[in-house]
Amino acid sequence: MNYREFAKTGEKISILGFGCMRFPQLDGKIDEKEATKMVRYAIDNGVNYIDTAYPYHDGESELVVGRILKDGYREKVKLATKLPSWAINSREDMDKYLNEQLKKLQTDYIDFYLVHALDKGLWENLVKNGIFDFLDDIKKSKKVRYVGFSFHDKYEVFEEIIDSYNWDFTQIQYNYLDEEYQAGTKGLEYANKKGMGVIIMEPLRGGKLANNLPNDILEIINNSGCDKSPAQLAFKFLYDKPQIGIVLSGMSTMEQVIDNIRICDEDGKPNSINSNEKHVIESLRDKLKSKIKINCTDCKYCMPCPNGVSIPECFECLNMAYMFNDIEGVKNNMYIYALQQNKDASKCIECGKCEKSCPQHIDIINKLKQVKEMFN
Repeated sequence: MNYREFAKTGEKISILGFGCMRFPQLDGKIDEKEATKMVRYAIDNGVNYIDTAYPYHDGESELVVGRILKDGYREKVKLATKLPSWAINSREDMDKYLNEQLKKLQTDYIDFYLVHALDKGLWENLVKNGIFDFLDDIKKSKKVRYVGFSFHDKYEVFEEIIDSYNWDFTQIQYNYLDEEYQAGTKGLEYANKKGMGVIIMEPLRGGKLANNLPNDILEIINNSGCDKSPAQLAFKFLYDKPQIGIVLSGMSTMEQVIDNIRICDEDGKPNSINSNEKHVIESLRDKLKSKIKINCTDCKYCMPCPNGVSIPECFECLNMAYMFNDIEGVKNNMYIYALQQNKDASKCIECGKCEKSCPQHIDIINKLKQVKEMFN
């Protein structure tokens, strides 16, 4: 296992972290026996960062992780969980959730505690309700050792949040396809400059950069003379960057655990990518991006839609379906959330307000019709 010193914390942490949001399931519940085997195997083979959160598996993940880490395993790892930022309406709520999480996880303290899934709106609400006082208190009381946040918004918001508090670390979505998405490379470098540890989520874009790739994508690798699998290339792109401290993988099978540990052992060193591997990754990125049908930058100038349509989300789904040739997968794992929240393309009433605001001059009404035809 490869370890890195995690920025200002000084902790030696495995570059591969175990994300506990995609445990195997049995009859709609976590298959606890199999999940226990997987997590303990990972720990026995050097993984020492375990990441969960309040909503994972409908609130069951923290309970299961608490039981998995019995029998001496809690002492072998750094445990991370997250404050459900969307559920906070008062300063007291913050303490309530943390105390509940400590109980569920059967521990006296959390090593790495994150404010979960921040965007501008959530952050402003948390500031109003005393988040800084809360963060100071939980470190002072030793209920939490290090504090950070995970992020889902534009770079400018990322910088604003970083500059507002003396954070220990942050967690961002990042992979070779998402270098300019949300915090992106710019955010990675800014956090590193501030002395913060950086954790990466979605290294494989929910598995899409590793599984069921279109043939023309696989041909790039097969014809390159590179002996790496799609997953290896995606991980190596990240492991190569010394600014990255931990790469999380939400593993669902024992085979994935074994494979990810092997990849980490082989490719987990910084500054180790060779010129051919770099060229292959660039070719994969260019080919995937060439399949994008709508040049939406997620600037959200088109929002809010008067009838509630989540326009950037709809366009992201359409682009992902074309990029990975996976209409059903995108429909069942991404578009379903727009449907459940009544924000899907079928709600468009063709008022045209969005088109007047779009800096990319996208033909939004007709593109939403394409989304509707594909997914509704």
